[in-house]
Amino acid sequence: MINTENVENLEQLFCYFDGLIELDCDDQLFASSYLRGFLEVAAVEFGHQQQPLSTNLYSYVDKQILAAQDELSAPDQAIVVEFWRAIKPMFSRAQ
Repeated sequence: MINTENVENLEQLFCYFDGLIELDCDDQLFASSYLRGFLEVAAVEFGHQQQPLSTNLYSYVDKQILAAQDELSAPDQAIVVEFWRAIKPMFSRAQ
């Protein structure tokens, strides 16, 4: 699995997500798959998958997730929010 210290752009973040399968953690796989959809849409908005991670990108996706919160059950929403907050440092570190 890719080391999170080396995650600087969306493409690397997606590789990190792909590497989560090795952990065999259903919650992390679910959350990363769900977030990946939002991030892929953001990649179009922000330019491309080589887009560097940034606080602006994080804020953009965060707003999209908040707007879509009703599409998940409360337990699933909690899983996604916890995972999303856990990867937030990647977005501020890459600046």
